[in-house]
Amino acid sequence: MVAERENIQVTEEKELLQQRTQGSRNEMEIVFDAVSCNESFARVAVAAFITHLNPTLEELADIKTAVSEAVTNAIIHGYEDETKQVELTCDQNGQQLVVTVEDHGVGIEDLEQALQPFFTTKPELERSGMGFSFMEAFMDRIEVRSKKGEGTRVVMWKYIEREREQ
Repeated sequence: MVAERENIQVTEEKELLQQRTQGSRNEMEIVFDAVSCNESFARVAVAAFITHLNPTLEELADIKTAVSEAVTNAIIHGYEDETKQVELTCDQNGQQLVVTVEDHGVGIEDLEQALQPFFTTKPELERSGMGFSFMEAFMDRIEVRSKKGEGTRVVMWKYIEREREQ
C-alpha cells in the first residue's frame, strides 16, 4: 500500500513537471470556411488553446473579442460573397500569445483609412467600423498587412501576465 502511494505521488510529480515544461512553447493552425458561424468556433478554439496559461477572465475576454473582430472582418470584408478559407494561427511562447488571422481575398484598398475608428466599407450591413479599434484596445499590439487583390493578415500580440496556481 505504501509503495502504491509513493508510485502515485511520483507519477503526479512527473505529470506536473511535464505540464510546466510543455507550456513554454506551443502552436496551432486552423483553416475554416469564411462563414459567420465559424467566428464563434475561432473564439472558442483560441480560448481552449491558452487555458494552460491560466489567463484571467478579463484577459480571456479581451483575446476572444479581438479574435472575433479579426475573423469577422475576414469573413465580411475579405471575400465579397464568396466562401473561401480563413487561416487562424496561434503561437504561444512562454506567457506571450501571437494570434494571426489571414484571408486571401480582396485586400484593403486604403489601409490607413480602414484603421480609423468608425470607418466601414459595409454600412448597409450595419457595421460600426470599430473592429480594428477593438483589436488595438484589447491586445498589447496589432499589425495589419494587406494587399489589394491578395488578402489581409492581422497579427495580434497579448502577454498573459503570469501563471496562476490552479
